[in-house]
Formats: sequence, structure tokens, C-alpha cells
Amino acid sequence: MLKVSGIDVFYGDLQVLWDVTFEVKEKEIVVLIGANGAGKSTTIRTISSLLIPKKGSIEFNGIRLDQFSPHRIIEYGIVHVPEGRRLFSEMSVEENLIMGSLHKEAKVKRFETIERIYELFPRLRERRKQMAVTLSGGEQQMLAIGRGLMSLPTLMMFDEPSLGLAPILVQDVLQMIRKINGEGVTVLLVEQNVRQTLAMCHRAYVLENGRIVLEGTGQEVMADEHVKEAYLGI
Repeated sequence: MLKVSGIDVFYGDLQVLWDVTFEVKEKEIVVLIGANGAGKSTTIRTISSLLIPKKGSIEFNGIRLDQFSPHRIIEYGIVHVPEGRRLFSEMSVEENLIMGSLHKEAKVKRFETIERIYELFPRLRERRKQMAVTLSGGEQQMLAIGRGLMSLPTLMMFDEPSLGLAPILVQDVLQMIRKINGEGVTVLLVEQNVRQTLAMCHRAYVLENGRIVLEGTGQEVMADEHVKEAYLGI
């Protein structure tokens, strides 16, 4: 479904990704793990066309993406739920959801999709007239995920969705991602809770210093001695 082939990515003159290659198959949950600064968020930002690779290519269902603008990426069915949620803080919950449905197909189904989001997240229905800035951290993450779902994605990319949340809310967020995947949405996940994400994913890639150094099923990666020592504290 998604094929990233040999991309090099720079911030100005500073190279942060070297020859990164991986793929995501339809209906999978694929996890990128690595330390802070390894290049995980940069990889997702590049798939979203917020950054342009100097070398390599990105294809989605056979269509070359790395020359498109970000709004075109959304039209092809790819959604990026960013680190830190990035909500429109002075807009209401419902206005934030509407902002996720601006392309043609999503706009046609907007109110049907909002009802689906409210069924998925009943708390958002209760808060629908509140400003986003007044929500708790967990509620804001629900809203960020709901806004992403409003564009009717076939691939959702999550960048540290549990960042800053209490442990009990982390479980809720990861469970929600599994539920979304179970409904047929493919997931590419960057997440700091390595043990939990490796247990729930189909496949994983380890990114270190801007390079892919290991890949395999979640269980295979979890069993790797380097991963145990570096990321699982074993």
C-alpha cells in the first residue's frame, strides 16, 4: 500500500534520514521505533509532503507522492495525526472536526462521519460546543484522532499519540488505534511505548540515527537482544 524507497531527507544542510526504505501493507499496523532524534517524525512528515526527500521515492497504491503538496496527500486517503495534537485551540470540538473534512468526498459525507465520530468518542459529543483548548489531554487526543477520521482515510499515521497522557489513557488510545485498524484502516504508528506497540503491531522497523537497522514482526523485533537492551530495559 505504502512504499518508501531509499529516501534521504535534510533540514537545510543537515541530513537526518539516510536511504530509508520500508513498506506498509493494506490493513496492517506497522510501527516505527527508535530513540528521540532517530528520524521517526521526520519520516512521517516526509510521507505527508511537509518535507521533500532529496533522494528516493514514496508511493501509495502505485502513485508517486513525493512531488505532491500536503493537501493532495489527504485527497489520496492519507492522514497524519501529529505529535502534540495541533488542534485549532480557539475553535469548538465540532468546528475542529469539520476542518478535517474539507476535501470533496469527505465534505459530502461530513455529517454522517461526524455522527460516527461521536459514536466512537461519546465524550466529544458531550463537549461538541466547547473550545478545544478547554479539553483535557485525553479529550484533545480523541479530537485529533476524530479530526483525522473525518477525511475518510485509508492510511492513518500517528506520531506519538500517547505523549503526555496518563498511563490509563495510553491504553485507551492504543486500544482505539487497534479498533480503527480493525475497521479496515491501515496504520503507521510512531509511539514511545515500545513494548505495548510491538505487542499490537503486525510488523516493526527500528530507526537509529536516521537509518533503518532492523525489521520484522512485532514479536521478532521484541525478541532482538539489542531492542531488549536499548528499548525494553531488559
